[in-house]
Amino acid sequence: MPAADHYDAIILGAGGAGLMCALSAGQRGRRVLVIDHADAPGKKILISGGGRCNFTNIHTAPDRYLSANPHFAKSALGRYAPQDFIDLVEKHRIAWHEKTLGQLFCDGSAKQIVRMLLDECEGGGVEIRLSAPITDVTHADGVFTIAHGGRTATAPALVIATGGPSIPKLGATGFAYDLARRFGLKVVEPRPALVPLTLGGEEALFRTLSGVATEVVASAGKAAFREAALFTHRGLSGPAILQISSYWKNGESIAIDFLPDAPAGWLAAAKRARPRAHLRAALAERLPDRLAETLADRLALPGELANQRDAALAEVERRLATWRFTPNGSEGFAKAEVTVGGIATAGLSSQTMAARHLPGLHAIGEAVDVTGWLGGYNFQWAWASGWAAGQAI
Repeated sequence: MPAADHYDAIILGAGGAGLMCALSAGQRGRRVLVIDHADAPGKKILISGGGRCNFTNIHTAPDRYLSANPHFAKSALGRYAPQDFIDLVEKHRIAWHEKTLGQLFCDGSAKQIVRMLLDECEGGGVEIRLSAPITDVTHADGVFTIAHGGRTATAPALVIATGGPSIPKLGATGFAYDLARRFGLKVVEPRPALVPLTLGGEEALFRTLSGVATEVVASAGKAAFREAALFTHRGLSGPAILQISSYWKNGESIAIDFLPDAPAGWLAAAKRARPRAHLRAALAERLPDRLAETLADRLALPGELANQRDAALAEVERRLATWRFTPNGSEGFAKAEVTVGGIATAGLSSQTMAARHLPGLHAIGEAVDVTGWLGGYNFQWAWASGWAAGQAI
């Protein structure tokens, strides 16, 4: 094997967090090497937001992230804000727009964001090696040695930026966790997040509604999200379900409010306005026909509304506002946009993303136990944590 190349810092992973870390360290005069086993950088960036990259969210705040330590993200997010990334985007004359709920997208293509990051890396003299699978990582005498693709590189600083196991078809693995454990960092059990949920048993009949969508409030525990829910041939999806999936745990139920805008007593009012109507017809005025039919069948309210006591109608309203599903699982890491869990924050500095017990070792991005809501929050964590580590190495 040829002699090792020496750098100030080696970053494992050429995704959003890794590239941000590299450009911010490189532009500080550090000699930086980025290594990735993939054949192209930023693959997850390229598929995000339907190919337009939902690159940040203007409503970013620490309470929109899940972590065993809910305070951990505050420092990095506070020092590299959405406006900082917007400034970078505008510097590169990339046109963008706000969609809904503070989500920012490129007008054109996600390729522009990857190109921007690569151009910034080039400006900092960063070297990027692709199609370079890592075969060994060792540490001795304050130096990390990385064997990769038949070559060797050394540096006093090593940054783990290889993400989590979500979307394995893009090459995602649990490599970050294995490496973290090898160097004495603990790992919070990872699970799929921002993922469709599956239904079985008696609830399987809702799968016949595949393709039907409606705005709901989905809740699990104290978390609640108002957005669209979509019935699929396997269960439940859509933004509201993806959001709540991050908070859902196997065996638990989720609650759906199918009529978040309906005032109390609306069914009793419908009875007085249209006494001969059936429940299905009353529901069809507020919900898609197929969903109204299925819910009416399950509620099994016999006959015309005129025949129902107001108390019975109030109970129907309550059930529609707190309809419980107990998913039998999720569609797993294959369909999960991100991962909940990861390298435990207890072993890391929130300011530098460095391992407390091993100087020079850092972990950033999705590899760490910080997971954002749907809608650009995870990219903002990638930029902020990458920038924080890049300022420290």
